[in-house]
Amino acid sequence: MIILGLDPGLGTTGWGVIAAVGNRLSHIANGQIATDPKAPLPERLVALDRALTDLMIQHSPEAAAVEEVFVNANPQSTLKLGQARGVCLLAAARTGLEVGEYAARLVKKAVVGVGNAEKAQVHAMVARLLPGIRITGADAADALAVAITHAHHLASARRIG
Repeated sequence: MIILGLDPGLGTTGWGVIAAVGNRLSHIANGQIATDPKAPLPERLVALDRALTDLMIQHSPEAAAVEEVFVNANPQSTLKLGQARGVCLLAAARTGLEVGEYAARLVKKAVVGVGNAEKAQVHAMVARLLPGIRITGADAADALAVAITHAHHLASARRIG
């Protein structure tokens, strides 16, 4: 199964594509989508949607996973993050993908083993779980962690069901 993981952000949205075959995971691609901070908000959201649509056409994922919004001290930042997350959910749903949504603490627990892990620990485990990859940035590493979490969740559901 090909899984697209997304770490939404208005400035930068990280993405990672992995393949899950049974319990084996392999890296396909990763990257970051940046929007122009000088552009009006609607243009930035459209640019994000276009880039996500292109990614889905290029990689043909069978599932997607998106990190949930965490509340910032700055309400404006939280609102912008929520809008970018909405675009991610819409783009995936529009292509008919089933979308998993995961809190940051759950992603950390799934990848590292503890929900309060530091970002560096998450990134190190992503590199260990997907050996030999070149991660294009912190947001891409986070997106790969979300994809790995979804793969684990799907594998657990298969074992239970």
